[in-house]
This record gives sequence, structure tokens and C-alpha cells, in this order.
Amino acid sequence: MQILLRLAKLNELDDSLEKVSEFPVIVESLKCLCNIVFNSQMAQQLSLELNLAAKLCNLLRKCTDRKFINDIKCFDLRLLFLLSLLHTDIRSQLRYELQGLPLLTQVLESAFSIKWTDEYESAIDHNGPPLSPQETDCAIEALKALFNVTVDSWKVHKESDSHQFRVMAAVLRHCLLIVGPTEDKTEELHSNAVNLLSNVPVSCLDVLICPLTHEETAQEATTLDELPSNKTAEKETVLKNNTMVYNGMNMEAIHVLLSFMEKRIDKGSSYREGLTPVLSLLTECSRAHRNIRKFLKDQVLPPLRDVTNRPEVGSTVRNKLVRLMTHVDLGVKQIAAEFLFVLCKERVDSLLKYTGYGNAAGLLAARGLLAGGRGDNWYSEDEDTDTEEYKNAKPNINLITGHLEEPMPNPIDEMTEEQKEYEAMKLVNMLDKLSREELLKPMGLKPDGTITPLEEALNQYSVIEETSSDTD
Repeated sequence: MQILLRLAKLNELDDSLEKVSEFPVIVESLKCLCNIVFNSQMAQQLSLELNLAAKLCNLLRKCTDRKFINDIKCFDLRLLFLLSLLHTDIRSQLRYELQGLPLLTQVLESAFSIKWTDEYESAIDHNGPPLSPQETDCAIEALKALFNVTVDSWKVHKESDSHQFRVMAAVLRHCLLIVGPTEDKTEELHSNAVNLLSNVPVSCLDVLICPLTHEETAQEATTLDELPSNKTAEKETVLKNNTMVYNGMNMEAIHVLLSFMEKRIDKGSSYREGLTPVLSLLTECSRAHRNIRKFLKDQVLPPLRDVTNRPEVGSTVRNKLVRLMTHVDLGVKQIAAEFLFVLCKERVDSLLKYTGYGNAAGLLAARGLLAGGRGDNWYSEDEDTDTEEYKNAKPNINLITGHLEEPMPNPIDEMTEEQKEYEAMKLVNMLDKLSREELLKPMGLKPDGTITPLEEALNQYSVIEETSSDTD
């Protein structure tokens, strides 16, 4: 281990990296250390004793601004990732003692060649070249190491922490808006950026969107004026010079996250690992930031016009998410339902309009909202506007399936009162038999909206009536 540390220039006495001829030896030594640390518990313990994390950070500072030694940075970062993955103590050391958060953020800035135009805003060249393979690999390793360093960072206690997380979120916004050398590398890069954004305190995620500049505002006004007057719903979101604009805010990064989420849904596999992080991120962003929620609502749940098909039938983002609400994986269906619920401002009537009662029943039962109402979080009181097509179809929409059905003939219309009574008693006897044989259990709603056995629910309502009745 000591020989490899010396060959990798991790000895603190080595002050510079000037001899290019030594770079291949440094890279191969770092590769050896990665393999040994990953496979040997004794080597992992020695890494702690030899203070390897501090030596790696020192080496990283030497080569932060040296683009021609990307291989050294890449394997330095990979070894930092492995150490922080295998030892929780090293995570804390990196975060606080070694200032790993600003250091690794600077590595990302260097890999992306970021030029700042404001405190938390960088210049984006949409026509620029993609990242090189080496820069992409370095960025991916830095993102993975940062994930470990920030894994417990949901709560920010100091203003300096808040500033650092905002800078990192701004760098991640830049990451989402650039591409790698191949489509697969771009997806891997964006996937690691999404994972890291999930560790950023939600109060710092407002830097993912930014106000338009004066020039962009003028361009947006021109675009709005060019839209036909009857396209009022479409006037909220415009696309100008590759910039997604909503309500005077640049929504490019949020649009990339939405597209990334849809691609993961279309893959049809590994939903828990691949889909839930981005869904969870979009849910928290929507819950905390009004402009993000309104933009996503506009993209995912636009005003209903055609309600002839069930909500889960079709190829829109809304159809795909509604299908996930009944997925076999409990975690997947919960986060998909939660995302749509937040977009509907946690109002049950609004959610049912877009999903139908059948698809939403699981979420409503878990939240104690089967009887209606809304969630615990507060949202703005701006009202949804229904289209004329939806208003005309609403009386004939099946609330369970959420789509338009032709009126069906009532089978009991032609029955006599005796026949109706006979069929009713027959149904009661069948249900009673199933209940006594414990093939089903009749359930009822408690006053708080949660499900409970029917007898218990009736007893609770009886107690409430007795306590609220006038004793006089």
C-alpha cells in the first residue's frame, strides 16, 4: 500500500505534478489501489490508518485545473467514491474536515468548463460540442463521490451550507443541459445528476429555474404575440431558441428531468432503481416550488378535452403515470400516485378527474382520503379551468374508470317491487355467507377517512352521534 501511495504521488512531500512521463505510472497505481481497496477489508482499514482520503483530496487539488491529466483525476475520484462508499466515517471526514463538497463541486465546474453569468447561473451553449469521453467519465465519478458525501444532507443548518448546496445545484442544472459523447453516456451522466439532486435540500432547488434575461423576456413577449388568440392555454409555455419558458422563468432543466422520467418509464424495467429517484425529485420540487409545480401540471396534466378513453389508455405522460398507479411494485405505484396528487395540489376531486377513482383508491386509502377532501400541505388557491368539452361530457363520465360512458339501461327499471325486494335479499344473503366464511370482510370508513371493519366503523359513528346529540 505504501509503495503504491508513493508511486501514485499521494505522498504529501510531492508538491507538484510536472513530469508528464510519470503520469501513466500514477494512473496505473491508482487503478491498483482501487482494486485492492474494493476487494480487501484489510486494505480498507489501512486506508483509514494511512489517511488516504486526505491524500486523494490533496492530489485532486493539484490537478483540478490541468485538463491533460484527466485520467489521474478520474481514478482519484473513483478511489474517493469507493472509500466514501465503504466507510461512513470517511464521508463525514470528506464533508467537514477535508471540505469535499466545494472541492468536488470545483471538479465538476472544471469538467464542464462552466462560465458563470450570475451567482447561481451559468452560460449554456446549446450549439457547443459534447463533452469528451474523459470529461464525462471524470464528471460521473465526481457525481458519485458527491452523492456519498451529501447522502444525509436534507436539512441545512448554516447559511454557508445553503450557499454551497445552491452552487452545486446550479452546476447540476448545467449538467442536465449538456450532452456526453454518446446517448448512453448522456443518460448515465444525467442519472447520476438526478441521484445527487435528490440529496440537495429542497429549499435550494429553486436554482434549477431562473428568471429570463431582458433579451429573453423580449423574445418571449414576441413569441406570445405570435400565438393565435384562441391558443390561450398554450400561451403559458413557449419554446424560443431551444429555451423552455414558463411564466417568465427558464424551465429547461425541469423539462429535461421530465423527459428523463418519461424515458425511464418507456424502458419498462428496473423502475425502483431507475425511475423512483427522478419521480421523487420532481414530487419534492413541485411541493416546494409553485412555478415548478404549475409548469409540470401544464406538461403532465393539461386541461382535459377528450375523455372517451380511460386515463390509463394512451401514450401521453399522464397515461403512463396513471398506469404506474396500479403497478405491482408498491414503492413505484406510491411515488407515481404521490406525484400526480401533488400536481393536483393534493385535492382529491382534482386527482379523480385525471385518474378515475379506481386508479387512485390505493393512494386515497393510505392517506385516509377515501371520503374526499385534500392533503395536509398548503397550495395556492388558483382554480383549475375546465374546457367546454369536459364540461359537456362531465355528467356522463364514470367516476370509477374516469372516462366517458354511454348511458346504460337500468336493469331494475322493469322489475316489480317484489322482484326488487327478492333480488336485494338474495344479495344480502350471499354477502352474509361470504362474510361468515371469511372470504371477504365488509369494511367501512372511519370519521377520519381511513378504512376499518364495518362493525367498528358503525360503532364509532354511533359514539359520535351520542356525544353530539342534544341531551335536552
